[in-house]
Amino acid sequence: MGKLKINQGDWVIVCDGKKALVLENAGDEKFLNLKTREVFSHADPKTSELGTDAPGRSFSSVGHGRSSVEQADLHTLEEERFLKKLAGHLDAEVKAGRAKSIVIVAPPRALGVLRPAYTHDLRKALQTEIDKDLVKVPLHEIEKHLTAQA
Repeated sequence: MGKLKINQGDWVIVCDGKKALVLENAGDEKFLNLKTREVFSHADPKTSELGTDAPGRSFSSVGHGRSSVEQADLHTLEEERFLKKLAGHLDAEVKAGRAKSIVIVAPPRALGVLRPAYTHDLRKALQTEIDKDLVKVPLHEIEKHLTAQA
């Protein structure tokens, strides 16, 4: 990867499946000064609040056995929904001209959910992706990580 340059006004999105920080560089490429534009998070409800159905049962077409049908991981589905919604929001911000250049910092699993949700416009604005989980890290630490990438 070439040198990462985060210019003034560039957006840095730090996210995972539960939280997203939309940051804007108020400094320059040498001295990052990330300011929080928006914070998105979704509550992490107990599984019992996500779905109350017991796993389904299926009948075997051969013999008399029954087996349990695996229940979808409702937390994973919630995280995927959250990340897809984030991608839609970022696309709207790019189309509106508010975000011209975006860097996304997320753990590999979140990047795997985000990538198929990128629109053409969002891909054009995307400068790079960094596969790190920094969502719980203070801003000055995020700045250090990004400066180290440069």
